[in-house]
Amino acid sequence: MRIFDPHIHMTSRTTDDYERMAAAGVRAVVEPAFWLGQPRTSVDTFVDYFDSLIGWEPFRAGQFGVRHHATVALNPKEANDPRCRPVLDLLPRYLDKDGVVAVGEIGYDSMTPAEDAAFAGQLALAVAHDLPALVHTPHRDKARGVERTLAVVAESGIDHGRVLVDHLNEVTVKLVRDTRCWLGFSIYPETKMSPPRMVELLRTYGTERMLVNSAADWGRSDPLLTRATGEAMLLAGFTEDDVDRVLWRNPVEFYGQSGRLDLTDLEGAAATFAGNSILRGGE
Repeated sequence: MRIFDPHIHMTSRTTDDYERMAAAGVRAVVEPAFWLGQPRTSVDTFVDYFDSLIGWEPFRAGQFGVRHHATVALNPKEANDPRCRPVLDLLPRYLDKDGVVAVGEIGYDSMTPAEDAAFAGQLALAVAHDLPALVHTPHRDKARGVERTLAVVAESGIDHGRVLVDHLNEVTVKLVRDTRCWLGFSIYPETKMSPPRMVELLRTYGTERMLVNSAADWGRSDPLLTRATGEAMLLAGFTEDDVDRVLWRNPVEFYGQSGRLDLTDLEGAAATFAGNSILRGGE
């Protein structure tokens, strides 16, 4: 089973996670820029964070044979903080980088006017830079949030086929299925979606344009729930080809629209120093 996790926050995970993921069949990931759990206080902190997403984290993933890509954006939650809004002026510098495969996560947290402006502005950036867009849907009042999301996407002029609407569930899936947008589902131990619930949605709506991710971060989450979903699909009677479509070919097709996916095999682990997986010290 080959797995491409299209939404996972590896900055908040350990190297043990990379090792377990690689053993489970995870060969590639996309890490969206997101909120770190506490407020950032200046634009400079975003510079350091974005630099780590396109430099340090791909190197760390490569130690375990995993290809790492990123999406870059001002996330919806911090779009409400005046200290963070100048990040929008910084984004073009990063959207031209080779490892950046979409603009994201963008969208809504609390559906405020500030979020409206940041969302519309970053969809415009996606169009200008010929990149797909990864859209976060709110955890509260989700159906209204998805309806508002789709309205803004329609107004933006971006091709719906270049938009992935994420964190969907049984309440919101049909809203997005009726468009040409791609559909993302986050599999969590307790919240969001579970493997059995995901299987039922795949029975109802099929595998086309459906993406499954772990969205693993610094909270209670599990980067191996993508594989658990694939195993649940097989037990439910789906074919290996169905599983490969959902866990590999669909994310490759969506993010491949960026022209920047690198899925070549990584030959062995990178060099180590005195047994450490990360090089340390000077010459």
